[in-house]
Amino acid sequence: MSYANVKGKVIKYQDILNNTRAYREAWKKETRAMIEEQLQAIMDETGLEASVETKDDLNNLEAIGLDLGQDVSGISEQVGAAKRNFIKSKGTLIYQQLFNGKIMITISYPFIEGLGQPKQPKMIEILRPEELEPPFILRHVEEFFKEIIAWEDYDDDVPGQPIGFQTNLTKEIITNPDS
Repeated sequence: MSYANVKGKVIKYQDILNNTRAYREAWKKETRAMIEEQLQAIMDETGLEASVETKDDLNNLEAIGLDLGQDVSGISEQVGAAKRNFIKSKGTLIYQQLFNGKIMITISYPFIEGLGQPKQPKMIEILRPEELEPPFILRHVEEFFKEIIAWEDYDDDVPGQPIGFQTNLTKEIITNPDS
């Protein structure tokens, strides 16, 4: 009986566990600060009104986001004599530390509360801490704004483009015009 195949898998497994420890240590020592500094530099250089938010309530599952904030959407509902404004979350670029220490970069799209379901976040990529370089962060911010601009500037000029807040409002109006 040969244990060669299993021994190879055990060695690979141990290497992966060691990598996880190293990635988590890199996040704490340098990656987290580098992401925060790069996002702040982008905001400073461009005049972008946003904030860098850190979620660190779960150790080794921390996240850093470039958050565009919230604002009144301009859409409101008349409730008796009062008017209730709908709030829009304007989108976030997120650097999330995964369970294995790698970093997942995602885009959280704008969302108007009370109008359908938010669009599913878009995963840009997953990187090891040593792979994440400042130029990558700039590229991620560019892609983030490409997606946010497409959401904000939605129209029917682009065939098959789903509406930003994924509502069935149009379908309901067509099938129930008296509603």
